[in-house]
Amino acid sequence: MKLIILSAPSGAGKSTIIHALMKKDLKLEFSISACNRAPRAGEQNGVDYHFLSTEDFKQKIKNDEFVEWEEVYENHFYGTLKSELKRIESKGHHVIFDIDIAGGLNLKKLFGDRALALFIMPPSVQELERRLKSRATDSDENIQKRVAKATIELSYAKDFDYVIVNEVVENAVVSAEKEIRNFLNK
Repeated sequence: MKLIILSAPSGAGKSTIIHALMKKDLKLEFSISACNRAPRAGEQNGVDYHFLSTEDFKQKIKNDEFVEWEEVYENHFYGTLKSELKRIESKGHHVIFDIDIAGGLNLKKLFGDRALALFIMPPSVQELERRLKSRATDSDENIQKRVAKATIELSYAKDFDYVIVNEVVENAVVSAEKEIRNFLNK
């Protein structure tokens, strides 16, 4: 089993790229992250995320049930359950992650050559802010927090195996697929 890590600032398009990659014949299976936030409209527990209460999340940390976890924003926890990787490995598939920058780097450090880490770069911070606003899922305050965090996160792009600028999503998907195929065929 190999691991494909896609990380990006919020709104850069990594989820859109992952959905397109999942339709390719790459034997990829999506790693469903755990989080303690409320589901957004249309999200389902066990499909989009494993939605946990803060207490449950913290208990799983204590029980060492995570491969990695991060407090992404104050009291907003995200992580990868060990059971999720075992589930995917048992099917003989490769894992693809939609994960924040810190989590992506933690996974790369943990799995080394078994992992390919792709950083999805927005064309600009201004375009990133426009995308976040067009989603209409966050308050202006949360958008400003995400933009401020993104400015810092962009400095970590150099720590990833490849950087893909997502100006036109179809082109970004082609670039990501090429890197993934090269990696899986090694």
